[in-house]
Amino acid sequence: MPVIFNRAQIEEALLQVDVTRAIEEGFVAYSQGKVVVPPVGELVFEDPPGDVHIKYGYIKHDDYFVIKVASGLYGGVDLGVPPYDGLMLVFNQKNVQLECILHDECYLTNVRTAAAGAVVAKHLAPSSVKRIGVFGAGVQGRMQVEALLPIVDCRDVVVWGTGHEELEAYRETMSNLGLSIQTTLTADEIADTCNLIVTCTPSHVPLLRAEQIREGTHITAMGSDTPEKNELDPAILGKADLVVADSIEQCLVRGEICHALESGAITEGDLVELGTVIANPGLRRTSDSQITVADLTGVAVQDIQISKAVYEVLSAGD
Repeated sequence: MPVIFNRAQIEEALLQVDVTRAIEEGFVAYSQGKVVVPPVGELVFEDPPGDVHIKYGYIKHDDYFVIKVASGLYGGVDLGVPPYDGLMLVFNQKNVQLECILHDECYLTNVRTAAAGAVVAKHLAPSSVKRIGVFGAGVQGRMQVEALLPIVDCRDVVVWGTGHEELEAYRETMSNLGLSIQTTLTADEIADTCNLIVTCTPSHVPLLRAEQIREGTHITAMGSDTPEKNELDPAILGKADLVVADSIEQCLVRGEICHALESGAITEGDLVELGTVIANPGLRRTSDSQITVADLTGVAVQDIQISKAVYEVLSAGD
């Protein structure tokens, strides 16, 4: 019988995992063609607004394959339960038997998503980050910044949100990490003062316009993980010196790159994949005046890497 691990057990196991390194290695393997990742399965709900993502795949000649189901509601819906849930199923690749169920309540998805932001910053952020700007004051808005702390020296953060209450809660929580937190309801505050920007909202309309983006800015866009979502003016990608996709194949049909391609702001030939950038330092930004954009739609190899690492820790403790 497969073993079921709960969130508390998973969180404890994660303390022994170098998540950023695992995710980084996964992106490289993916871009080298060593990972099999079918198209994303998804359900999109209107009432209440939300979605379910089903992501799955395997690394060739590895020990496991993984199927992940992650659900979430957005728009401030309060049903008396957490606005997200999920689990990861870890199967033995050699005999196709279910090894374990990681009932992480979407925690592993949140952690691996934040780790991807850290990987991007490691390879694409300006050499000197003056200020970090975050669109979104929710769970991912916090975790993205936490994941950046070992990567960049900057501790000055400005966060955009839709209401004073959520922004004040963000300030209170994140200030405890020794960060200087400023909140804003306008995008201009971030665009004018930040050279590392992370967008992590479910917005269906662009939050930033091309004319707002200054030289030397890096943007990690990770909120647009379905075809309907859109956080960036497509012209921003056309203005960028470097546009990086976590998965070119996936970004052709979802995310900021999809919208930019549809608008004609960029072509597929303008794209480079994150794993390729990691493996080839010459493909990264060549000066601090360049504008770079990374589109993170979430790739199953991230789920494979983090669930495999957690399961190995947990099974070793049996």
